[in-house]
Amino acid sequence: MNIKINFKKQVFNKSNENLILFVEENFNISSLKKSISSSDYSYISDLLKTRDFKKKIITFDISSKKKIILVSLKKNLTSSEIENLGADCYKIIKELKESNFFINSDTAMKKSKNFVGHFLHGIRLKSYLFEKYKSNKTSKNIIINIFGKNIPTMTDQAKFNAIEEGTFYARDLVSEPGNVLHPDEYAKRINSLKKYGLKINVYDEKKLKKLGMNTLLGVGQGSIRGSYLVTIEWSGLKNKSRPLAFVGKGVCFDTGGISIKPARGMEDMKWDMGGAAAVTGAMCALAGRKVNHNVVGIIGLVENMPDGNAQRPGDVVTSMSGQTIEVINTDAEGRLVLADVLTYVQQEYKPEAIIDLATLTGAILVALGKEYAGLFSNNDALSEQITSAGRKVSEKSWRMPMEEAYNKMLKSHIADMKNIGGMYGGSITAACFLHRFVENNTPWAHID
Repeated sequence: MNIKINFKKQVFNKSNENLILFVEENFNISSLKKSISSSDYSYISDLLKTRDFKKKIITFDISSKKKIILVSLKKNLTSSEIENLGADCYKIIKELKESNFFINSDTAMKKSKNFVGHFLHGIRLKSYLFEKYKSNKTSKNIIINIFGKNIPTMTDQAKFNAIEEGTFYARDLVSEPGNVLHPDEYAKRINSLKKYGLKINVYDEKKLKKLGMNTLLGVGQGSIRGSYLVTIEWSGLKNKSRPLAFVGKGVCFDTGGISIKPARGMEDMKWDMGGAAAVTGAMCALAGRKVNHNVVGIIGLVENMPDGNAQRPGDVVTSMSGQTIEVINTDAEGRLVLADVLTYVQQEYKPEAIIDLATLTGAILVALGKEYAGLFSNNDALSEQITSAGRKVSEKSWRMPMEEAYNKMLKSHIADMKNIGGMYGGSITAACFLHRFVENNTPWAHID
């Protein structure tokens, strides 16, 4: 589905065009007398007397060729709620035969700053489709024309566009099948981000061996594909201040290795590089918005396959930090990748804070379902910043405990630690494992 947004200043023929208008809560349309014809106003007023106001958006068929869509707005809407309204509106208009719509921005004049920008942002985010491998692609084009005085500035439009581009880039990555987006291809694609002013470095297996990244390499040694560390740098400040670091797990496909997963649902394991995709998309968006901060994104790219050369349960590997790990379960592989990446980012960049993102454990879904991400941190201030920011954009997180009792579950008889902690508290022991690779009490947060 293609969405085209036009910003218009001229007056249009309100008698013939499809309209999207904003009204007060409970569909009080008294403010619309100047925005629609008197006949349309009377028609809608009569129909509203019999409508269910539980819906936030109602469509009125004025004629066979004309529709008016009313969007009901409660007081004190957050930006996330506005974007959700835009997404809901998109779900309606994509099913209609009509493809050309006009939004009267003046009907939202008394709402929050940049209301229309957030509403359109929601529409565009919802319009995303991945049809690269479909023979018959969606052919409908939707044109949305915005007129009135409440139009976002060019600067604001550019900021929204940057977020959308980064988001779509991440979505494209996680949508690709594993036979296409393996580590070799992923590393190659990231180089295209240089056009945004990002500095990209790709470290192959030879370089990783010199760095001592044996835990990362161990995960990928059963695959015919290469394993990589990729750094993505944005220098938003002229000085050399310590950057904020984002670290992403990039297991491009996860069979579980020798500890192989059940066949059912294994096709979804192409998503096990979601953390790396989120970091890559975020760096794209930050550069697009020219954020006034130094930021580095670092991802570890591997493929976890069962092979004659694959890592075995019971193997002991030495991490870049020098700590040794007994690999009890080869399907607890993401933490092995992140362990070396965490060590590298601290030694190379000395960041002000680290946030790692990973599709790390199924246990977190058992604990929190799909509504909240699990948040683990060694720093209260950083944890509160993440929670607060997520609350504003409906990306909710729940801080989980990391007590010593869980840490003891990682004890190994032959190495410094095991890579799993047992049957219970799986997401917590995974976070405790990662915390062992955070040095000098660097502010760190792990989002599972």
